Amino acid sequence: MKKLINHPSDVVEEMVDGYVKAHPEYIKRMEENDRALIRSHPKEDGKVGVLIGGGSGHEPAFMGYVGEGMADGVAVGNIFASPPPAPILEVTKAIDKGAGVVYLYGNYAGDVMNFGMAAEMAEMEDIEIEMVVASDDVASAPKEEKEKRRGIAGELFVYKVAGAASDYGYNLKEVADIARKTNENTRSMGVGMSPCSLPQTGEPSFELGENEIEYGLGHHGEPGIKKAPLAPANDIADQLLEEIYNDITINEGEEVAVLVNGLGSTSRMELYTIFRRVEHSLKERGIQIYRSYVGDYITSLEMGGCSITLTKLDDEMKKMIDHPADCPMFVQK
Repeated sequence: MKKLINHPSDVVEEMVDGYVKAHPEYIKRMEENDRALIRSHPKEDGKVGVLIGGGSGHEPAFMGYVGEGMADGVAVGNIFASPPPAPILEVTKAIDKGAGVVYLYGNYAGDVMNFGMAAEMAEMEDIEIEMVVASDDVASAPKEEKEKRRGIAGELFVYKVAGAASDYGYNLKEVADIARKTNENTRSMGVGMSPCSLPQTGEPSFELGENEIEYGLGHHGEPGIKKAPLAPANDIADQLLEEIYNDITINEGEEVAVLVNGLGSTSRMELYTIFRRVEHSLKERGIQIYRSYVGDYITSLEMGGCSITLTKLDDEMKKMIDHPADCPMFVQK
């Protein structure tokens, strides 16, 4: 598998360096740690800091969502690996404006451990921390064990809501509470079509037959719930939606935000074909689409496939979803 890189061991540093040089009006790298990035124009004093982070390879996540209306800083890990506590702590200290910092990250063992360690260190420096763990992937654990579920593309809506709540002047607990409410009302389900390869190995991250797909495949190639023959796009979308509908009650007349997320190598033609079916299915159920997003938002290098995310909205969450954002990879007016 071919990649435009120099040396595999330098790929994350060179990517981060290129990203910061491409977007200096938005983001800057901290001198204390190359993997610690913060907004070029800090938030005013008294506002809650919003810190996100995770492994590289999911671009435009997570760096792409640092900017006005969303995150104030990001800690960058190795490919598909959690950032260590050090850059998390450095970002925390830089973005704390006296009102505390909320950590937003996916439910993976490394992230849980490292963000937890950073939170303990930050609190020793008298910075108050709240942590919100995204867990929207319905395929990764049964409903009765929701706390074990992974965070996947639905994390985008958690970032969006938390960043807006901070801008609106919510206090630390209130920002964390609405981020948790968003996570509780968010469900995602994905399908894998083809593997990616890590720069260090050049080997496929998993194997599928020539005419085979896998439902529920994780963003790092974690096993899904079943393999099946390639089917028409409508049938695949229906299967993904069935898993979501079976997991969360969305009644006729309620409103949702919809995300059809590409995993890295799936064309927009395919993603919009999937969205077309999602819109049709929701309309049949009398569910209103409040906002829709289609594209590559949280990827897995060059993996083929996509995920569907539905977030059930109340009036407070709609206000946050509507709030303007200006980040290198996410602009909403």
